Amino acid sequence: MAKINVTRDLIHRQIKERGTLGFERHFHVTDPFIKRLGLEAELQGHSGCVNCLEWNEKGDLLASGSDDQHAIVWDPFHHKKLLTMHTGHTANIFSVKFLPHSGDRILITGAADSKVHVHDLTVKETIHMFGDHTNRVKRIATALTWPNTFWSAAEDGVVRQYDLRESSKRSEVLVDLTEYCGQLVEAKCLAINPQDNNYLAVGASGPFVRLYDIRMIHNQRKAVIQNTSGVGVQTFCERQKPIPDGAVQYYVAGHLPVKLPDYNNRLRVLVATYVAFSPDGTELLVNMGGEQVYLFDLTSKQRPYTFLLPKKCHSSNEVQNGKTSTNGMANGIHLHSNGFRLSEGKVHNSPPSELPPFLEKIKQQANDAFVRQQWSHAIQMYSRAVKQAPFSAMLYGNRAAAYMKRKWDGDHYDALRDCLKAISLNPSHLKAHFRLARCLFELKYLSEALECLDDFKGKFPEQAHSSACDALDRDIKAALFSKNDTSEDKKGGGPIRLRSSGRKDSISEDEVVLRERSFDYKHRYCGHCNTTTDIKEANFFGSNGQYIVSGSDDGSFFIWEKETTNLVRVLQGDESIVNCLQPHPSYCFLATSGIDPVVRLWNPRPESEDINGRVVEDMEGASQANQRRMNADPLERECSFQMQIP
Repeated sequence: MAKINVTRDLIHRQIKERGTLGFERHFHVTDPFIKRLGLEAELQGHSGCVNCLEWNEKGDLLASGSDDQHAIVWDPFHHKKLLTMHTGHTANIFSVKFLPHSGDRILITGAADSKVHVHDLTVKETIHMFGDHTNRVKRIATALTWPNTFWSAAEDGVVRQYDLRESSKRSEVLVDLTEYCGQLVEAKCLAINPQDNNYLAVGASGPFVRLYDIRMIHNQRKAVIQNTSGVGVQTFCERQKPIPDGAVQYYVAGHLPVKLPDYNNRLRVLVATYVAFSPDGTELLVNMGGEQVYLFDLTSKQRPYTFLLPKKCHSSNEVQNGKTSTNGMANGIHLHSNGFRLSEGKVHNSPPSELPPFLEKIKQQANDAFVRQQWSHAIQMYSRAVKQAPFSAMLYGNRAAAYMKRKWDGDHYDALRDCLKAISLNPSHLKAHFRLARCLFELKYLSEALECLDDFKGKFPEQAHSSACDALDRDIKAALFSKNDTSEDKKGGGPIRLRSSGRKDSISEDEVVLRERSFDYKHRYCGHCNTTTDIKEANFFGSNGQYIVSGSDDGSFFIWEKETTNLVRVLQGDESIVNCLQPHPSYCFLATSGIDPVVRLWNPRPESEDINGRVVEDMEGASQANQRRMNADPLERECSFQMQIP
């Protein structure tokens, strides 16, 4: 009889189970599954808006929090309510989290009553109540390698850290944004990097997102405590210390800071409503309220794009003079180069490189869509081709033209980026040079646009007196004259304040420097609308984050391919607004919620099932309607949605 090796058999079983799980997670979201995604079930139990969802690590439990001040734990696979927790909150719950390494026994909630509560689900009791925040708590974050520790972000502008092992059961201030941005700033969201739990992303009011190194903050403060002696010295738990140099990095969509004055005048608020890291921790996704969804690359960082002439190209006067807008945000940031310079002097035309036949076919389809003025379809086709041929200047130049024709929010900046890429690949790309000047003009970089146009005339003298060149020259000079004339009229007058407050609302010098060092985005996803609620999420979908999902004010949720940014699916997820989207950790399974008092579960439906009535077939029409909605008068939007921001 063969000798039994129990240890070996156990190891083999563990390896097999882990391999199976890895296989499931690697292939759990694919193109065919996305195309068949549909509604599986609606979980009934709440009596108010469902503002937050959270899977446990295994994915066999789903927690939800609501305006009804209750948290519910569900069995999502059997569509059953397992437990209803009376949280003790006296206002809307905005965040719910399972505490790691607690056996799914501990649940944390944050709410509009400024409180953070910790609950023991086995006895259905609230075991800790923290009341250190002075305004609404919007998000809770946890980390696998930090057991008994969690963080909260609130509208008092403070991020707090909690350690349940501490005998005092108090929280400590980790980041106080008010010391940098004034007391009007509000922290809205936060997330811990899943691969390196020492990095914390924080979204707040305004277009800037911050990435903190928690270790550096703690080490600096401990050093201060150790080096300080004398009576009455406060610990860092009691007093906020400045963030040490190198402990924070800022990220921003490069065109947004200079658009703030225009947005402020139109009462269009920019605020990061959700931040999420990619599964491998190398990318940061931001749902920017009042704008689009942005993806930032944390490894291959790039400064905001601009045109850099062979001679020094100065930044806008508003930035040089350090002017700020009415909410304390800088009107602009200094323009940065991306490490390349355009060739000086006259350039010589070079023939474009040929594309493979299958890409030539895609390019022709994009060109045909452009002729039919189907700008979004043209952009999608060019993007498909760019993914396959990332060194084709022609494709970047053509896509830039489509962006400029479509004119959605951010399109001219994406067009500028494509023009710069085309020129870097082919310095003789005439149309890219001219479109670059036009983009700078549309982005209100008037002096830079004029210098760029003059540079274009020098490089392509045969085009210097063309009708298009003359028309752009007149437009730029007229805008410069109007701008200077307006500046003279406004001399001596201060900015119009939309609301009065006795609180400090100016940004610090350190904040100005950090903003000037911001990094730009890698990809932009548009089509949804995020103007009505400040808890709207965007998430990675798939083990490798192959897709991006986001809720929308039109009651739909949108799904994009991550790399091409192409919109591939729109589903109706709520009667009013979809706020929350939480993908399952292992399966092609998605939980969503919004204004309706239900949780909806989505997965690939059988091919034999009837037509999915939740599919929005006209994705282009839905996207265009959302663009109009985002740019509508705020009062019109409120009447349309008949909703208050939670």
